[in-house]
Amino acid sequence: MAGRALAYGRVVARAPPTRGGRKCDAKVEPHSSSAQRDDTTTPTTHQDPPSISLTMVRYAATDIESAKSARARGSYLRVSFKNTRETAQAINGWKLERALKYLENVQEKSEAVPMRRYAGSTGRCAQGKQFGVSKARWPVKSAKFLLDLLKNAEANADTKGLDTSNLVVKHIQVNQAPKQRRRTYRAHGRINPYMSNPCHIELILTEGEEVVQKGPQVADREVARLNSRQRGQRVRQAITSA
Repeated sequence: MAGRALAYGRVVARAPPTRGGRKCDAKVEPHSSSAQRDDTTTPTTHQDPPSISLTMVRYAATDIESAKSARARGSYLRVSFKNTRETAQAINGWKLERALKYLENVQEKSEAVPMRRYAGSTGRCAQGKQFGVSKARWPVKSAKFLLDLLKNAEANADTKGLDTSNLVVKHIQVNQAPKQRRRTYRAHGRINPYMSNPCHIELILTEGEEVVQKGPQVADREVARLNSRQRGQRVRQAITSA
C-alpha cells in the first residue's frame, strides 16, 4: 500500500505528487469509438405540450335546460350595482316584450323602478304606486345595460330556433364586482376615496308555459256548493219551465 494510507478506517487516495509547486498534468486518453455518441441510432422525440381544458362559465341557475333557453351575461360592467339590482328585480319573471318596453319607458322616465332593498335617501314618486311602493327612481344607465343584454339573449334564442314572441325572463341576477378606486381632493389638503361599484349581470330566457283555460267543471262546483233549499228551488224552476 505504497500510494495509499488508512484514515479513519477507510482507504483514501493521496494527491498526486507535485513538481516545483505545480501539479502534474495527467494525460487524457481519447474516448474509444464504442463510447462515442451515435446520433443516428438514438433519434430525439419531441413531447406535445399538456392540453388545457376550458370549461364553460357557470350560471347560478343550474336546473334550467340549456337546449330550451337562451343566455346572456356581462362581467365587470361599469354601472351601479344597487340600481342595476333593483331594475333587474323589477323585470324578473316578465315576458320579454314587456320587459323591453318597460326598460325603454324607464329611459324616457314614463315608468319608474321600485326601490325596495337599496332605497336609502330615495325620494318618493307617484309612479311607484304601480308596484305598491312609494320610493322609485329612473336609473337610465342600468336600464340601458339591461336592455342591451336582453336583446343579446333574444338574438341567441333566435339562433337556437326558439319562439322569440313567447320568451320569459326566467332568471336574472346581479352580483357585485371588484370596486375600482379613485381619489378626490378636498379642502385643507384632504383626500377622500372616489370609488365605483361595478357589477356582473346574468340572465336566462325560456319559452313561456302554455296557459290552459279552466273547463266546465266550475259550474258543477257551484252547484255542489248550494244548500238543500237552493237545490230545491233549482229543481222547481226546471219543472215549471218545462
